[in-house]
Amino acid sequence: MPEDAEVVAVASPTPGHPEELAKRYGIPRVFHDYREMLREPDIEMVTITAPNALHKQMTCDIARAGKHVVCEKPMAMTLDEADEMIDVCRQQGVLLMYAEELFFTPKYVKAKEMADQGAFGKIHLIKQSEKHFGPHSDWFWDVNRSGGGVWMDMGCHGIAFCYWFLGRPKIESVYCQMGTYVHKDKTIGDDETIGIIEFANGAVGMVENSWARRGGMDDRIEVFGDAGVSYGNLHMGNALPTFSERGYGYAVEKAPSTTGWSYPVFDELWNYGFPHEMRHFARCVRGKETPQATGEDGRVVLEAVYAGYASAGRGAKVALPFDTKGMTKPIEGWRGKGAK
Repeated sequence: MPEDAEVVAVASPTPGHPEELAKRYGIPRVFHDYREMLREPDIEMVTITAPNALHKQMTCDIARAGKHVVCEKPMAMTLDEADEMIDVCRQQGVLLMYAEELFFTPKYVKAKEMADQGAFGKIHLIKQSEKHFGPHSDWFWDVNRSGGGVWMDMGCHGIAFCYWFLGRPKIESVYCQMGTYVHKDKTIGDDETIGIIEFANGAVGMVENSWARRGGMDDRIEVFGDAGVSYGNLHMGNALPTFSERGYGYAVEKAPSTTGWSYPVFDELWNYGFPHEMRHFARCVRGKETPQATGEDGRVVLEAVYAGYASAGRGAKVALPFDTKGMTKPIEGWRGKGAK
């Protein structure tokens, strides 16, 4: 998107990582401390793709340096952190944008466009499912750095999607069932979850997530109304069903092998919505668009994440607003404060 933004710097504390990325994409400046990068006067916007436990401090540092912030999901570890991020960015006069790519995924954007045009009538149920066999980076498995398991990692996508698709109605309650079924050797976090969200407009959202699903990424939605229904599978509509005895290079995110049946996807990042998302954020900085994925959206999602873990811990529906006083990470509602 050269007409809207240019990547001028990358920062990572891991030796070799920023250098490799810079070489691959022709990024001119490399830093191992993001705070040094913030001294660069020409940088206008910074994207945070760091572990969840770092989001709050990095957001506040970036905002105080006078630069706009794009924060990857989930928003933060606690609601107090989310509130501080929102407040600091507002005080500094910079944008805080929440990187939820499902707001920009072309297939799902089309479904919402149809819903807004009345195609389905009054929607009473919406489903979002995202499943694969677990994250690549080690920090996701450490609940002290991530805040939780798959409900924290991918449930935030489903919560945000249902909330956005329905027009951002108030979330009234969350009910969750979760467990650690496959990856007990790696984490005490949940690796399989089902969440039911009740909205103030009478609609229900069902969110299914898994770190235990073999075969690569699976991402889909279902929409049910009194006048229509729609099904959207993010990968099958643009995949090439393939059988190979020898295997080949790359099929789709999280697929460990290409031997046997696989479903390679073309224009994968475009279909996920990443370029659309970042182009929108860059245009927001230019004053050409108004952010549609904000820090406030991220806070709504984080509160529902907390309520979901508490629901799984109590075995009962949890009403919102949810009091998180004394909690330092969402998974404590399920695993207790001794979570490690």
